[in-house]
Amino acid sequence: MELLAALVDLVLPSGCGGCGASARSGLCAGCASVLAQPPAPARPTPAPPGLPACVAGAEYDGPMRELILGYKERGRRDLTPVLGHALAGVVRAGWPDPGAGPVVLVPVPATAAAVRARHGDHMHRLARRAAADLRGRGYHAAVATPLRALPRVDSAQLDREQRAAAAHAAFVVRPAASRLAALRAIADRGAVVLVDDVLTTGATLAAATRRLLEHEIVVTFAASLAATRLRGR
Repeated sequence: MELLAALVDLVLPSGCGGCGASARSGLCAGCASVLAQPPAPARPTPAPPGLPACVAGAEYDGPMRELILGYKERGRRDLTPVLGHALAGVVRAGWPDPGAGPVVLVPVPATAAAVRARHGDHMHRLARRAAADLRGRGYHAAVATPLRALPRVDSAQLDREQRAAAAHAAFVVRPAASRLAALRAIADRGAVVLVDDVLTTGATLAAATRRLLEHEIVVTFAASLAATRLRGR
């Protein structure tokens, strides 16, 4: 099914994922400038306990919002290269020296239901693309998937504290001792980077960080394509 979707994207190219204008690569020059802006530190207020340092590529608004939704919810696989490249840029902003040690990207996993609906795990796909981009720039980069997502409750009516509790219950660590030991070793001499599409309340990233810390895996920082502007609730 995933292969079929990718072939359809090649045969039936779409317009710009950010504004709908004609664009052979899936991205027009104007929307490309949004992805090209320098990543910056981002943090919700208030930040949930356990949230690591966060870096985001842009504000979750306008073309960036449309690009992420197009890729994530509307099947725009042709946006994988540009968004993967953008995610790599966010990681580089948080870990600028390729010689400082290896980098392992840990994508925030999707639930099994979301994977089926989207014909694949969208963040795992972007993490692989970003890791390849980083390797092309001299980084020793790889992707690890120590987390598994469990079915989640609908968080639309939950307050910030309830969302944090639900997020913590939504992840488990896969019981592969050798892989966990390798991640612990990398955290000691390089960077373990959580990657996600959008930073909102920070509850998801904080929960994933705490789950990994329970197994002595320290997250160096989190990288997201975009971040929302939040008011305290």
